[in-house]
Amino acid sequence: MDLDLKGKRALVCGSSQGMGLAIAKELSEMGASVTLFARNDAALKVALKQLAPGDHDYLVANFDDLAAVESEVKKGLLKGSYQILINNSGGPAPGPLKDAELSAFDVAMGRHLHVSHTLVKLLLSGMQDDNFGRIVNIISTSVKVPIPGLGVSNTVRGAMASWAKTLASELGQYGVTVNNILPGFINTARIESLVAGKSKSQGKSEEEVEAEMKKTIPAGRFGEPEEIAAYAGLLCSKSGAYINGTSLRIDGGRTGSI
Repeated sequence: MDLDLKGKRALVCGSSQGMGLAIAKELSEMGASVTLFARNDAALKVALKQLAPGDHDYLVANFDDLAAVESEVKKGLLKGSYQILINNSGGPAPGPLKDAELSAFDVAMGRHLHVSHTLVKLLLSGMQDDNFGRIVNIISTSVKVPIPGLGVSNTVRGAMASWAKTLASELGQYGVTVNNILPGFINTARIESLVAGKSKSQGKSEEEVEAEMKKTIPAGRFGEPEEIAAYAGLLCSKSGAYINGTSLRIDGGRTGSI
């Protein structure tokens, strides 16, 4: 397989920790110049040191501030175009859909769909000029089967998947692919938060909750961020050129659909 990304620039969102950082590290090891993008300056400085040697940098913005996101990315574009975009952001707060306020949808749609669409519009011309573009969205298996207790997240993730599928059909002619990765239960701060929330609401210990969650996974364990990163690397590579408009589940077999 041709996994060489030398000469490519990658903008990786939510890359100060978790899956975003794992993906950034993977792309840097494949030879890409990586721009980390998140809201925590101190965490980004630490993350930057974890990348493979190369011409890497970082941008800082809160994804709830679309104007700040756009301003920062324009700074990054002063160094040249990006051929790779990883859309990734923290998930909405858990809770039943029936209890959700309209403001929760506004925040989640802004943080996910609005930011992702803005970034595509900013980066697309460079991808088209290079006849090479890779857009990978980190979403959720809820795209296939809604997850109980994640009402707002289920709704917004579905919108992201439909957006990506539509975009894939429009951009394929330019050598630009658009794909989604659907992580299951992955060892990140997000899963720790979900376990803690279930523990509190169900009156069980976190150990009990975690054990019950793992029983729903045929693999019998949570996944690791590096396992997500490996497939993100493939989708971004030259060998991934004919993979377009897909939603790839990486969940240990948990999701109950074909």
